[in-house]
Amino acid sequence: MKQDFLHRYRGSFSGILQWRDFDALWDRLHDVGDDAMAIWYVYRVGEAPPVLPVTPDKWHEFLNSVALQLKTGHKEDYCGLVYVDNLEQPSLIKIYDPDNMGVVCGFSNQPPLPGWVLSQLAPVDLLAIMVPTPKPWWRRILPWAILSGL
Repeated sequence: MKQDFLHRYRGSFSGILQWRDFDALWDRLHDVGDDAMAIWYVYRVGEAPPVLPVTPDKWHEFLNSVALQLKTGHKEDYCGLVYVDNLEQPSLIKIYDPDNMGVVCGFSNQPPLPGWVLSQLAPVDLLAIMVPTPKPWWRRILPWAILSGL
């Protein structure tokens, strides 16, 4: 189960660039939250991953709260904070903190973790898995040191 979540987390995502696309996705998420069979976990990265999915009431409350936070905290005419695995049938969504975007959509050896992950699979502790132990500074700038075993 852990590997399934990580495989999906590291998979392909579409960025939600326009606020109208964000609103359409959020409407879709509200609709699936009304389905009694829908299972969604709301994971605040940095806290312990949830072991149980949220209730429909908590799901809608969360969606409304985050939409308000993103729209008031990110005063741009574009969204760019939300990434979804499948626009039509989402099962994993990454929501980034507008104050800690880093290099989310480009290449980075250590891209920032999202603020929240919404998933139909039980999430794992991303901080424990994704944050590497830093190497000594001299190993980053002296490639020969790695080769020579220093």
